Order: sequence, then C-alpha cells, then structure tokens
Amino acid sequence: MTVQVTPLLDRVLIKRLEEKESLRGGIIIPDTAKEKPQEGEVLAVGAGRLEKGRHIPVEVKVGDHILFGKYMGSDIRLNDQDCLILREDEILARFISPARAAAGGK
Repeated sequence: MTVQVTPLLDRVLIKRLEEKESLRGGIIIPDTAKEKPQEGEVLAVGAGRLEKGRHIPVEVKVGDHILFGKYMGSDIRLNDQDCLILREDEILARFISPARAAAGGK
C-alpha cells in the first residue's frame, strides 16, 4: 500500500541521496562505519508558514537537490524507503544544475 504524505507548514520531506562507493587507500569502508549523506532530493513540500499574518511559501520545490545539516530533521520510513522530514530553516543550500543556472536559476 502506497501512502501519500504532505508535510505541514514549512516542513519538507526528502530522500537522502546515497554517496557513491569510494575506496580510501584500497580499504573498503563497511556500511556501518559510513556517515549518513547530507544531500537529499525534495519529495514533498508543505504550504509554508504564517508570519505576522502573511503567508510565506517554502522556497524549495519537489525535485530540488538540497544540502542539510548532519543532525537535522526526523528520520521516518515511508513506503519501504528511508526519508527525512525537516523544517525549511534546517536546509543549508539548494544545488543548481548548470542548465538551470543558464536559464536564470529557476
């Protein structure tokens, strides 16, 4: 059964992007010793927040690749996939592809 999730307020649902397998000096690092990636793809976005009676929409949108803090958000399991829900202010940066930058960054 597939569950649809819509985050509330200024929260964002993301899927962590897996780091590529890398060898350091020929030593294979086991999965248990690897750090969780700090990059993710936005899966769903809340409607935004109210500030002094004004609606402020979330700046990221579905499909954006983002960078977030190491210990931010709440881990959840959704449709057999590990996801993370975090507030918009916990997002550190949004990656812009060269094609999007040439088109004006939107």
